[in-house]
Amino acid sequence: MDRLGYTESHTIAIPEPYSQTEVTGSDRHNQQTLTSRHRFARGNSFNIGPQKRKSRAKSNDRYLIPGQRVVEGHHNYVMAYNMITGIRVAVSRCSKLPGPIKDEDFTNVSKLIFDMEGNTMTPSTKYEFKFKDYAPEVFRHLRSRFNIDQADYLLSLTERVSLTELGSPGKSGSFFYYSRDYKFIIKTIHHSEHKHLRKCLKQYYEYVEKNPQTFICQFYGLHRLKMHFTTGIHKIHFLVMNNIFPPHRDLHEKFDLKGSTHGRFTDVSAAKAQGKTSIVQKDLNWLQDHHRLNFGPTKRKQIANQLKNDVQLLEALNIMDYSFLIGIHDLTLATQHDPYNQLPNFDPPEIRQQSASTASDGYFDSDGGIRATDEQDNELPIVYYMGVIDCLTNYSTFKKLETFFRTLNHRRETISAVPPVEYGQRFLRFIETAMKPTCKSA
Repeated sequence: MDRLGYTESHTIAIPEPYSQTEVTGSDRHNQQTLTSRHRFARGNSFNIGPQKRKSRAKSNDRYLIPGQRVVEGHHNYVMAYNMITGIRVAVSRCSKLPGPIKDEDFTNVSKLIFDMEGNTMTPSTKYEFKFKDYAPEVFRHLRSRFNIDQADYLLSLTERVSLTELGSPGKSGSFFYYSRDYKFIIKTIHHSEHKHLRKCLKQYYEYVEKNPQTFICQFYGLHRLKMHFTTGIHKIHFLVMNNIFPPHRDLHEKFDLKGSTHGRFTDVSAAKAQGKTSIVQKDLNWLQDHHRLNFGPTKRKQIANQLKNDVQLLEALNIMDYSFLIGIHDLTLATQHDPYNQLPNFDPPEIRQQSASTASDGYFDSDGGIRATDEQDNELPIVYYMGVIDCLTNYSTFKKLETFFRTLNHRRETISAVPPVEYGQRFLRFIETAMKPTCKSA
């Protein structure tokens, strides 16, 4: 029993359409069996994305993330199947007309028990899997605040699903599943991150209400799956969040920036030699190549002010070790080499959703990008896709010990494991320096 108690408990038959679900993954994991909750949360990364359809133009196919197709019988098939089934039923059961949020909504937990036959049973009876939906009404409101339509959300996540492995740009090693249209990401998280999100959910909710232009990643749902494996019963905590990067544009460079330098370099040549096509560079790469964020005075001030507010929230929530993820789309390269971007009637999906009341006053375009500008605020042929990610790491006793031991061999200003205020201020300095007009252009 969860210490906060359950608000509901139901037994539900697994929807029949899921018998056709297909899963794909990396062959290097095919012979592995995950043996603990820790390995689910920290071990590998996966991605749920759309299946190829014959009716789609071939130009669409190259945006699908490649991976080995895995049919029923793969060791991760059941886990993915259960995740999407649980999300589908849990979200469908949310009230049609949500009322105002109450304090108890932040601690409410809905428990669902799925049975292959769909017969009514008690929680102690044999079951296929159990599913928890945390603070369902709060996340329903958050999705609405981010202008996510309930029907589209369900359709994106659960219509027809395939699974492909995608490496994390950070070191979390979480599983990543993409929705069929790449608008949403299902990410497994460690139990400590799960607990911290529940603890700070009210502050996050209130902040989003007041800061619709925040760069902090958007959370759409928090769930837990409990199921049988060959090694016993295990729990997988996961959340649904936005995808910062758009599927409809080529990103010519990607960066994961923290403001620290120890271990913050990507060997691009070695990565290319290994055949990697999606390479995420880090702080030292950024500094070495003299990159900068090209924004004129107006956008520079807006973005700097919003980031200051975002960092203040993360400091107050005792969070550190987050990153500023940047994707760079060069319109001149797209014009020359990307026929997909020249389709006249193509209307890309809104990756970063915005409310109609604030979109016209903000800096985000409809697809979540921010157009570069010069010092006269004239547009430049560069689009940035940016957001704060991995923002659930609490500065715990373990992290404090990491700070102590890291500083024995490295200068404190170079390491990532530092207290939240120190981390946040260094993070801000790095990003603000990257936006200074005196820096050399990328």
